Amino acid sequence: MEQSAQPDSGSFRDPTSRVFKADGKIYRTLDQRGLDDFVATAKAPFFKGAMKAGQIVRTRVADPVPGGIPDSAQVLEHDVVPFVSYPYEWSFSMLQDAALLHLELLRDGLVDGIITKDGSSYNVQWVGSRPTFIDVGSFEPVREGEPWFGYRQFCQLFLYPLLLQAHRNLPFQQWLRGSVDGITPADCRSAMRRRDLARRGVFSHVYMQSRLESSQADSDEVATDKLKASGFTTQMVATNIDNLHRLVTNLRWKQANSEWSGYSDRQHYSPDDLNQKRDFVVDAAAARSDRQLIVDLGCNDGEFSRAVLPHTDYVVAVDSDPLVVDLLYRQLRSENQDRILPLTMNLADPSPGLGWRGTERSAFLGRQPVDLVLALALVHHLSISNNVPLSEVIAMFAELGDELVVEFPGPADQKVQKLLRNKRAGIHDDYTRENFESVLAQRFEILKSTELSGGTRWMYHARRRSN
Repeated sequence: MEQSAQPDSGSFRDPTSRVFKADGKIYRTLDQRGLDDFVATAKAPFFKGAMKAGQIVRTRVADPVPGGIPDSAQVLEHDVVPFVSYPYEWSFSMLQDAALLHLELLRDGLVDGIITKDGSSYNVQWVGSRPTFIDVGSFEPVREGEPWFGYRQFCQLFLYPLLLQAHRNLPFQQWLRGSVDGITPADCRSAMRRRDLARRGVFSHVYMQSRLESSQADSDEVATDKLKASGFTTQMVATNIDNLHRLVTNLRWKQANSEWSGYSDRQHYSPDDLNQKRDFVVDAAAARSDRQLIVDLGCNDGEFSRAVLPHTDYVVAVDSDPLVVDLLYRQLRSENQDRILPLTMNLADPSPGLGWRGTERSAFLGRQPVDLVLALALVHHLSISNNVPLSEVIAMFAELGDELVVEFPGPADQKVQKLLRNKRAGIHDDYTRENFESVLAQRFEILKSTELSGGTRWMYHARRRSN
């Protein structure tokens, strides 16, 4: 049955361009001003080339227009992004590449007389390892004498997070998750050390911007009028974009290792155990021919994400270690892999709903329908390291997807024993295979199970119960 279009909760801030969802498709309404901007943009050579290359989401005039979309000057239809993600779920290299895409589109657009209204990292989504600019309503013709109004937003949502992680090794994910508007110049300046002022770009883009905002806070002077009066030109904008591009390109996150980056969760498996585990996972993924999305929780180096890829349209590979995800992303990027999306997230504290009324950025759990959840070498970390009861671990899996492949390392497993050594005696007495199977059966129908040959781990393939 055809569904009436519903407005996207994250697109209301631009009144000229609103996004709607209907029957699994994405539409954008444009008012007359938005249409005029889009017509000018669509004629530009940079826009046509970028859309053909997949740098801008493929867009066309909607025909027909679904019911429920309000009257507008024009309705566009976009290709659907396989899985929506947000900057606080990306690794350093992902945010860096998204920033470079934004700057390159802006640089090329200026040649054709087009600029962007904003500089938000939320304008970018991913198709596997390829960043894609999705907000076509953000483009508009250049107005001579006016600045790039997206500069401050670009700094707060791209540049400052990258600078802080590159120079101070401060993870930006928690900071961006704490504020959908990003990191202010004053906050970025406060986090920098005195010697950081000598680093390229910090003095001009952080220190001076913080001072400028402070000095203008009580001023009635209109900044745009002041710029026009001073002879500000579009070439000055282009020069600033080129400088930002060089700055972002040269940033490096110097962290060389982390808790898991030098670790493969397969090192302690015997060859027989590992082959048995891989066969079980692949067989479960292959049990259905219509899978669209598999989510691999605790993906580590992506070995099992790759193993199930032939049996689904798309895989989202999630790990709590940003460096592990960064290494995986860079490898996938080198392969031009467009069907595996790596994300970083603490699975004991997954991304909640954020922004206006808590719906502007949707929570990870329930964000999109998931056909199969992989939870391999994960349960003991959630249950023992994070003190999450097994019943709650299973409840999260049930909230996330229709089917589940889960690995349970028993109390005698060497990795479990290592975790238990740091815990108070008796606090995890219910961490047993019998209790795990009991709570699993409450929410899932167990389709298949097997004991790995090492005798300390069990694999389960289960389907979520409908009641």
